[in-house]
Amino acid sequence: MTTTKTALKKSALGKITAYVSLYQPDLLFAFPRQAKRDEIKIISPLPFQGNDIWNAYELSWLNAKGKPMVAGAEFVFPCESPHIIESKSFKLYLNSFNNTRFDSFAEVEQLMRQDLSKASGAKVEVKMQPLSHMHEKIARHLEGICLDELDVTCDTYTISPDYLQTEKDRVRETIYSDLLKSNCLVTGQPDWASIQLTYLGKRIQHEGLLKYFISYRNHNEFHEQCVERIFTDIMTQCKPEKLLVYARYTRRGGLDINPYRANYAIHMPNLRVWRQ
Repeated sequence: MTTTKTALKKSALGKITAYVSLYQPDLLFAFPRQAKRDEIKIISPLPFQGNDIWNAYELSWLNAKGKPMVAGAEFVFPCESPHIIESKSFKLYLNSFNNTRFDSFAEVEQLMRQDLSKASGAKVEVKMQPLSHMHEKIARHLEGICLDELDVTCDTYTISPDYLQTEKDRVRETIYSDLLKSNCLVTGQPDWASIQLTYLGKRIQHEGLLKYFISYRNHNEFHEQCVERIFTDIMTQCKPEKLLVYARYTRRGGLDINPYRANYAIHMPNLRVWRQ
């Protein structure tokens, strides 16, 4: 099995990089999902379904006459794909379109769909549109009960699943927090997110849940991996009948990543929140 360190040594992360402005699909670096899933004992068949929704805001190319074109794009990667795309390599790949000529939006969209599906090992949805049509509605915050006003004492900033406790009553509720922070697996740069939890089962103690989210503050892991770890910890500690974990991360380098995982069929909308 490929280890995390072995896989990352082949990537552009943490290295001085030459930016390429002519189309180059081999800039994409695919990281095996299973390398980190092994750490939290996730095996096939997966205990969840879901997608990783990426939004790109710095996308440009030249039309057939050499005129610059700009657009926004949404990329949806299924969690069943054997690989994720490392974000720096994704940015480098998108930059390689900057001085490349294409005949149409459709040509660029199809080429990206082809390249990303090949790199990730599964069919990737790609939707490009003019910037004026990107996220026509922006939510002030995620839906649900906000945990962030709870007066809790925090002194643990490494992942602590023991904070996850349940009460006797059975509920269906949606909860969110804007206090999730983790760090890039390699560079240590901060990743900021809002996280939403929807579940059916014994009530999860809100104070403990908030302290659990806060305990990710110094944890180094990719966005998708954090969401899967949160899902797994809650299922193990709290055993809800139904569970959805959805994170909206702020962008870096013109890309934001928004994974969700659920143990039931659901398709989450790509709803941008204020801090994105």
